[in-house]
Amino acid sequence: MNTVYAYCRTTDDIVDREDETIRDKEATLNDWEKELKLALDDKSNISLLNELNKQKEKFNIPTQPFFDLLKGMRMDLTKKRYATFEELKKYCYKVASTVGLMTIPIFGYKNKVTIEYAKNLGIALQLTNIIRDVKIDAEQDRIYIPEEDLQKFNYTEKELLNNIYNDNFINLMKFQADRAKSFYKKANANLADEDKGALFAARAMQHIYERLLQKIEAENYNVFKKKIKVSKRNKIFISLGVWAKYKLVY
Repeated sequence: MNTVYAYCRTTDDIVDREDETIRDKEATLNDWEKELKLALDDKSNISLLNELNKQKEKFNIPTQPFFDLLKGMRMDLTKKRYATFEELKKYCYKVASTVGLMTIPIFGYKNKVTIEYAKNLGIALQLTNIIRDVKIDAEQDRIYIPEEDLQKFNYTEKELLNNIYNDNFINLMKFQADRAKSFYKKANANLADEDKGALFAARAMQHIYERLLQKIEAENYNVFKKKIKVSKRNKIFISLGVWAKYKLVY
């Protein structure tokens, strides 16, 4: 898990570097991808990637999610608007679902339907992040809310960039929250009982993010006023609760 996390963290950090141009970041991502391909034959000059390949082979982790994550990071470099939800869904899969697909083999899932759990949970988590971070993303001229949704609720891009909180925005965000909930529901429908105990960590994260969504709803979706979050204390309580449940039941 540490190795997979280090790969994901390093890949994300390449895109987040503030002292480099987009062109420099693209070049670094290209080099990172070349080294990843070399690592598949244990020939990379980067020890982390060679270790990643060992863990991939040990736990039979599919190769594609590692490369799909890179594609998602490239999207963040150049794409700042999404016309439709289908476009956004593909992005969410690449930057979030891929992490689940990398880690469920390590957790030791048994039922193939759990693959769909990982895909849908990743999308749900990323949609929740997008709702929470609307203001932060707007400050960087990024809008992840699909343009078709903005039009549907008669809320303009200019209003979003200027943090205009009104009834149209509330209705728009409720729509986004309901969509996220639908993916949490799809995830739950695709988690076999036999895998619930093994996927305790994923389930704990799911409960934390669902709690975050509830807090956003309780604030009537006013994500402009402050960054809404779940406290560390509550995260611990939620995680312990999930652990105790699965320890006793599974």
